[in-house]
Amino acid sequence: MHVLADAVTSILALIALGLGSLYALGWLDPAMGMAGAVIIFRWSFSLLRETGAILLDRSIGSDRFQAIRTAVEKEPDNQIADMHVWKVGPRDYAAILSVVTHSPRNPDHYKALLRPVGDLSHVTIEVNRCDDPACDAPGISA
Repeated sequence: MHVLADAVTSILALIALGLGSLYALGWLDPAMGMAGAVIIFRWSFSLLRETGAILLDRSIGSDRFQAIRTAVEKEPDNQIADMHVWKVGPRDYAAILSVVTHSPRNPDHYKALLRPVGDLSHVTIEVNRCDDPACDAPGISA
């Protein structure tokens, strides 16, 4: 779309210059410049709308977040303190999780817990030990 918007504005500029010089219409070039600005604004606004959800982690359904949380927290000692999930392909997702637990295990253990979720092609897990009883409370923030 970006290339198309550039091409359209270039064509409008050439038409305006040509018609402006042939028919002494000096206002045509600025008018076409304004039309080109509107085209680029509409394109950039739609691009911001589409990518904004991705950049703010809103493009992923809450069911996927819940599936990840359930998979990791099915072991009673595990709590997810922080989670980010984003799309890296048509059906591929990446995730970064911060897990808090009294008995830390190797990150591969937590990755194995996520296998049933599917579509997670890149997972990074940070494991934090918590000796405080407050870690047992749901919705912890480490």
